[in-house]
Amino acid sequence: MEALTDAGLVQAMMLGGAGALSAEAELYRRFAPRVESYGRKHLRSTLAATDLVQDVLLRVVDAIRGRRLEEPERLASFVLGTCRNLTWGAHRAEEKRARLAQAAALNADLARDAASAPLEQSVVVQLLGCVSRLPGREAAVVRMSFWEDRVAEEIGARLGISAGNVRVLRHRALAKLVVCMNSERTA
Repeated sequence: MEALTDAGLVQAMMLGGAGALSAEAELYRRFAPRVESYGRKHLRSTLAATDLVQDVLLRVVDAIRGRRLEEPERLASFVLGTCRNLTWGAHRAEEKRARLAQAAALNADLARDAASAPLEQSVVVQLLGCVSRLPGREAAVVRMSFWEDRVAEEIGARLGISAGNVRVLRHRALAKLVVCMNSERTA
């Protein structure tokens, strides 16, 4: 199997049988070190690089078995592209986790502050100002949710949108309100 080109390796894997198992082992031998090196460089973690090797090679084998690899002679490029895509996805997921953790900490601070003292008039004025800056639908959803105490289904029926869309709008509006309240608080 070592003498096979990348295209030959792909062909052997597509044929199935014992030859396919040997071809998959050769694929791993050829590309695992490269993928791991790429992962260590871009993910800065040996553990993450090891996981990347498994994820990349599993997807490559799956693509070959499913005959979705259109240019078998470009197997190395396909492996590198898969590495790049999965690495970018890992970075995006990490950034999202960091943003969520920051928002959760911010919300916990706000909740602790709110629970410890009644709202001052200035805070209420600040909140009303922030609500007035929200886009129309988001402001309407906030008003109906919290001032009119309506459920998502009722709000959706009144606005002509789905209850799921109401929840999305409410979530986005609350995130904007947190940012607005904190920016004005620190200013």
